[in-house]
Amino acid sequence: MAFMAVLESDLRALSAEARRRYPAVKDGAEHAILKLRSLSSPSEIAHNEDILRIFLMACEVRTVKLSVLGLSCLQKLISHDAVATSALKEILSTLKDHSEMNDETVQLKTLQTILIILQSQLHPENEENMAQALGICLRLLESHRSSDNVRNTAAATFRQAVALIFDHVIAAEALPADKFGLGGHVVRTSSVTGDVGRSMNLSESLEHDSDSGGPSSKRETLGKTGKLGLRLLEDLTALAAGGSAVWLHVGSLQRIFALEILEFILSNYAVVFKTLISYEQVLRHQICSLLMTSLRTNAELEGEAGEPSFRRLVLRSVAHIIRLYSSSLVTECEVFLSMLVKVTFLDLPLWHRILVLEILRGFCVEARTLKTLFLNFDMNPKNTNVVEGMVKALARVVSSVQVQDTSEESLAAVAGMFSSKAKGIEWSLDNDASNAAVLVASEAHAITLAIEGLLGVVFTVATLTDEAVDIGELESPRSGYDQPLKCTGKTALLCISMVDSLWLIVLDALSLILTRSQGEAIVLEILKGYQAFTQACGVLRAVEPLNSFLASLCKYTISFPVEADKKSNSSLHSPGSKRMESTVDHKDSIVLTPKNVQALRTLFNIAHRLHNVLGPSWVLVLETLAALDRAINSPHAATQEVATTVPKLTRESSGLYSDFNILSSLNSQLFESSALMHTSAVKSLLTALHQLSHQSITGMPSVFGAASSQKFGAINFSVERMMSILVNNLHRVQPIWDQVVGHFVELIDNPNQHVRNMALDALDRSISAVLGSDQFLESLSSGFGSGSQDIGATTETGLLECAVISPLGVLYSSNQSIDVRATTLKILLHVLERYADKLRFSWPDILEMLRSVADASEKDLVTLGFQSLRVIMNDGLSTLPAEFLPVCIDVTGAYSAQKTELNISLTAIGLLWTAADFIARGLSQEPSEEKESEAGQGDVQYISMSVDDEESLDETRVASGRENDEASSKSTEGRDKLLFSVFLLLQKLGADERPEVRNSAVRTLFQTLGSHGQKLSKSMWEDCLWNYVFPMLDQASHMAATSSKDEWRGKELGTRGGKAVHMLIHHSRNTAQKQWDETLVLVLNGISRILRSLFPFLRSLSNFWSGWESLLIIVKDSILNGSKEVALAAVSCLQTTIVSHSLKGNLPMPYLTSVLEVYEFVFQRSPSYGVNSTSKAKQEILHGLGELYVQAQSMFDSQMYTQLLAIIHLAIKQSMMGSENVETDIGNISPIQRTVLEILPLLRPTEQFSSLWLILLREILHYLPRPDESLRSEEEVKRTNAPDGNQETRDETPNGIASPSLSKAELDSHSSKTKTMCISSNVFPEKVIPLLVDISLQAPTVEKHIILPEIVESLGRCMTSRRDTPDAGLWRTAVEGFNRIVFDDASRLKMNSGPDASISRQARVRFWKEVADVYEVFLVGCCGRALPTDNLPAAAVKADESLEMTVLNILGDNILKSPIDASADILQRLVSTLDRCASRTCTLPIDTVELMPIHSSRFSLTCLEKLFSLTSYDSEACNWNSVTSNISKISVMVLMARCEYILNRFLIDENDLGERPLPKARLEEMIYVLQQLARLVIHKETVCELPLHPHLRRGLRPDDEYNRRAHLLVLFPSFCELVASRESRVRELVQVLLRLIAEELALGKFQALTGLSLQ
Repeated sequence: MAFMAVLESDLRALSAEARRRYPAVKDGAEHAILKLRSLSSPSEIAHNEDILRIFLMACEVRTVKLSVLGLSCLQKLISHDAVATSALKEILSTLKDHSEMNDETVQLKTLQTILIILQSQLHPENEENMAQALGICLRLLESHRSSDNVRNTAAATFRQAVALIFDHVIAAEALPADKFGLGGHVVRTSSVTGDVGRSMNLSESLEHDSDSGGPSSKRETLGKTGKLGLRLLEDLTALAAGGSAVWLHVGSLQRIFALEILEFILSNYAVVFKTLISYEQVLRHQICSLLMTSLRTNAELEGEAGEPSFRRLVLRSVAHIIRLYSSSLVTECEVFLSMLVKVTFLDLPLWHRILVLEILRGFCVEARTLKTLFLNFDMNPKNTNVVEGMVKALARVVSSVQVQDTSEESLAAVAGMFSSKAKGIEWSLDNDASNAAVLVASEAHAITLAIEGLLGVVFTVATLTDEAVDIGELESPRSGYDQPLKCTGKTALLCISMVDSLWLIVLDALSLILTRSQGEAIVLEILKGYQAFTQACGVLRAVEPLNSFLASLCKYTISFPVEADKKSNSSLHSPGSKRMESTVDHKDSIVLTPKNVQALRTLFNIAHRLHNVLGPSWVLVLETLAALDRAINSPHAATQEVATTVPKLTRESSGLYSDFNILSSLNSQLFESSALMHTSAVKSLLTALHQLSHQSITGMPSVFGAASSQKFGAINFSVERMMSILVNNLHRVQPIWDQVVGHFVELIDNPNQHVRNMALDALDRSISAVLGSDQFLESLSSGFGSGSQDIGATTETGLLECAVISPLGVLYSSNQSIDVRATTLKILLHVLERYADKLRFSWPDILEMLRSVADASEKDLVTLGFQSLRVIMNDGLSTLPAEFLPVCIDVTGAYSAQKTELNISLTAIGLLWTAADFIARGLSQEPSEEKESEAGQGDVQYISMSVDDEESLDETRVASGRENDEASSKSTEGRDKLLFSVFLLLQKLGADERPEVRNSAVRTLFQTLGSHGQKLSKSMWEDCLWNYVFPMLDQASHMAATSSKDEWRGKELGTRGGKAVHMLIHHSRNTAQKQWDETLVLVLNGISRILRSLFPFLRSLSNFWSGWESLLIIVKDSILNGSKEVALAAVSCLQTTIVSHSLKGNLPMPYLTSVLEVYEFVFQRSPSYGVNSTSKAKQEILHGLGELYVQAQSMFDSQMYTQLLAIIHLAIKQSMMGSENVETDIGNISPIQRTVLEILPLLRPTEQFSSLWLILLREILHYLPRPDESLRSEEEVKRTNAPDGNQETRDETPNGIASPSLSKAELDSHSSKTKTMCISSNVFPEKVIPLLVDISLQAPTVEKHIILPEIVESLGRCMTSRRDTPDAGLWRTAVEGFNRIVFDDASRLKMNSGPDASISRQARVRFWKEVADVYEVFLVGCCGRALPTDNLPAAAVKADESLEMTVLNILGDNILKSPIDASADILQRLVSTLDRCASRTCTLPIDTVELMPIHSSRFSLTCLEKLFSLTSYDSEACNWNSVTSNISKISVMVLMARCEYILNRFLIDENDLGERPLPKARLEEMIYVLQQLARLVIHKETVCELPLHPHLRRGLRPDDEYNRRAHLLVLFPSFCELVASRESRVRELVQVLLRLIAEELALGKFQALTGLSLQ
């Protein structure tokens, strides 16, 4: 335990300190340590005296160190309750001895120990011990030997001891804690209102507890603790009176200290005095007597009693008694109050009077105290009016400022004090201030206290009045009432009595200070008092004080010129006077001081609170507010600070506008609060405003100028405030509507334009306010109930609505001013924009007025009227009553047909679409099933029907079925009529001479049909198609064909140089025909939209096919003869229809066939026919065909597919002819050709018609260059078209069965159609080849291998074009495509280890024949040759060489090394082709070899390399098979022949040249051949093919290791001849070869053969 450890440590310190001089203390400490270790808690220590004894022993030594240690340890023991109660007397005796020691530390420790004792369980219970403890404190306090520190500590200890004693008294006597006490004097806040509020809060619990929870009776008997406290109180009272304390055994004590302790007890323990009679007696007889004696001022006070501090304590004690005990000490308090009031009259020192004023101020700002005093004294006839006396005394102090010589300085000091207090700081003088300054400050302090006291009275009255309202004794002025209630409550009567008694005194004093003071803080505080007292008077219905304070306040609101102020002083107490009239015409500047601003704010606050009780005073308030409004809006108005200190240029950054903005906001808020006023009060306020406006109108000139600006300001003020009142009283607008709007209409008739505009604007806002109010909406909804009791509400609502709208009709029809009529239409527009959905009864008048506007000649009026109509059509159709919808549509048609403004006509057509959309969506559906199915779709219901709940509907459904059918049929008829009326208007507008109008009408008609066609019946659709759609198409087509082509001239803009200047018109619409073309395009697009969305439904209509045929005729004519836009629209019309519905399966075959026939017809026409037909339309057709095939593949059979390809063939054919081939001539393909290339990949046949692949690929083949002969050989035709019984044809079809979908006739027909194609340029074929190769590789296996020979043949023709056009790209593209085909075939063979069994042998034979032909022709004839390449860049030449090498690599490395299924003759041809290419260098004459390009010799060497590669055998590769063996056998013979020729030719050339060197190319070729021969290893099967003598063949070694170079034996004679060659490198290589031959023949050296060696 920490305490035990600390205690042991202290004992050790004590033992160490007493080790030398005090062995007994040392031994005792050590013994105590041992004893302490056996104890475990403070309670055990308390029962063992050894521990306490050692510390007392240490104190008895009376040395400073030991005493301090001992006292410290005693404090710890006492704090931890480790000391027995019986030891208290001994401890106090020890403390008394130590208090007599002269050491300060010991004395302080002694006082500290006493306080700890009083706070612990050792608190003395008997009088002797308590007196001894308190006596120690007082002796140290009064001892002359005590230091200041000790005296201060002793005083503080005694105060805490007294508090502890009285706390014990409260606890012992079971008194309620913290009651009837304020804990000392009230601390002042920064304002009087704060002081009053704080005192109110502090004393609320006091009154509550005294009324409900306080003791029911006083007690006479006291307990032991109570008696002890009583003895202490009596001794303190004696000491304060200058006597001695018997119980405390103190002869004398400073009176001020004793009085301070008494003041503390009186202020904090009132419950003791109010409950215990003994204490009350001491208070009444001893303390009050003491205070009365001390308070007397008729004798000269001497000594301590005359000091200010003593007087302050006396006054504070008196204040506590008056504040806390006035109810029980009535006589004593009356005496005290009389003495205090008397002091203010006496010629006493100023500080004395200030102290008294502080006390009086405290009473005034404490609402409960003042209430108690007024109840106990002023309202009690037996007592004097002490409160009234206090207020008069304070007012007298305030009024003394008028007679003082230093009044101005004093007022300035007063203002400074208020300002400092508002900032929360204490006001003080400088240290070096003169006596005069001190005097002024003291006088100002006294005046400040008096002002604060008066304000305290004011705020107390206001606080008590609010309390009376809260508890229900008074009615709030904001509540509605007719007659004020009679005041009968206790608090209410108290407030009335206080007002009647004090208002005049307070008003005189406060108005004096407010008039003469300019300080912001003091003015603000006084105005708060004005506001509080005036509001209290209003609540209390005190009319005279109310009007007097209000009139006094109005004096300080606006600072007018001096003369005006003088004239207005006479009307101070007359609220109804016309005080402001004398200032209306003054042109002087209006200066608002801070006092004016605050006064105006105060006036606003009062008017807000008392709006129901002002009555006639409203006139004065409104005149003041009107003047304020003029000041705010006046350019000459300023605040005092701006006018005097701020330059003119910086006014906007000053506080002027902020003050004006705040005042303007307050001005508006005042009238906004009229909603809380009673109706009669509102009417009186409106009457006052009307009176103000009427006075200004009288004599006002018609022209607005400086003379009428002030009057106009007053009128504007009245109108705006009327508007504010109306807006805020919409819940009861009926009683005041006529009064407000009547005044507005009166102003509209005024000749002054500004007044008229102002009144019209107010009328607009008034109507909007009423119609937009929630109250109007509620009345409207309640008026459409289902019960008969709502008829009255409906009538009332209708009358109100008509009354609100009727002024507009009256003004438009009766007033001849264009401005007024235009403004009236603007108002109507505003109304419709905001509240059209709330109107029910005024539609006839509105629509009739709008119809008349459509016929007006003024453009502005038509525009305004149409804006209103647009609001109705866009936003108000859902709420427009059903009977007015036809009228609304007719009005819209009138605006569409008017000629005044084109934009209005266009927008009106859009409104017709809105109407049609609403009708189609919003009307009820005919069958009940449709109603049920569409109930949740959220469509707007046009016909308003009352729907009961679900249960009642279910019960009556069967019985009312027939009625529902009738209602449904009527609804359908009504809908049809409305729609047909819209369609009729649109059809008429579709023939309008204005292109913009008719185009808009066309768009609208088809948009309506497309959007809502699903909701129209079949009969309606038949009517629409034959009466509106197709006639409109015929008319547009006819007009487009017959209209004039003459160019229009734009509108004349003016003249320049004597010539007219016209507006430019775009070339696309500068003729009537082009305008009608645009209309035709819109019609076609509209029909396309309808067909796209409703085609399945329209097909079910009767005679639809005839309409479709007529549409095809017009489309065909439009494509061929129409403009580009028309042609494209026609194509799109068909294309979107068939594509969108072919995917869904909704397109019957005849419709698809008819569209294809139209397309074919378009392409069959000669390019010269129909010069207006453009390639763009053909492109769209081709794109559409591709998309159509993708979407509707399942619908295409072989015939349709053939027809599709025929159309594409015609397109390509036409693109190769005439002007469309110009782009091809300059190196680009035409747009049609580009489109064909885009769609061909999309035309891949389906699996069901795999034979169509042949048609597609052969069609593409026709786009490539063809030989001169146009027909294939008869044999090839027979082979392709063989009958079914021929095994050859069956082999070319899947599983030997011909496709049933493609007959021979179809093939012949397609061939006959496409065989005449003439390709005049290589640009298009160059683009076709990659496409052909891609498609062919994607074709099914059987069909692909049937067509591959033809493809290879065509590619070969393109490849051979290199000789004629080496710089063209056709041959390169063909080579790349050919490489892809043969490489893909070789890869498949290698992957599958042979050909597919499903492929016919004949097809493979044809394929390899064509491949061999291509290689033979291209490699021999076009590769490795010296072709003209002067026009080609180096990079292109290099790329061509690389392409040649790629061809060789594919042939030598891929084809001939794969398990190909080619015949022996084909293999022989392929190898021979390589040999022929390899002979380029060796066959040339020796003189021309040097002329050969480098790439030619390189190409030749590469071919030799391929021959060596094909002949060689690699045992590690493990790829030897029969095909490889055959190729190797063929290659070895060709290679040996070629090598022999090269060797022999080398010998011949070397001999012919003599000493001349051989060409480098020939020498390199020779060296390469010799090297490759040395490296070449052949298979034993290949050896068998060599032409060796039988004896030589038998002489070869039989094992595989030595018979691999038998080919060298064939060339042995040539090698022997080369031994004598001049070229050393050749000789070396020949020697190597001869050694290899010797090894092959097993001819070793002599030593190796015989084993002999020569020495």
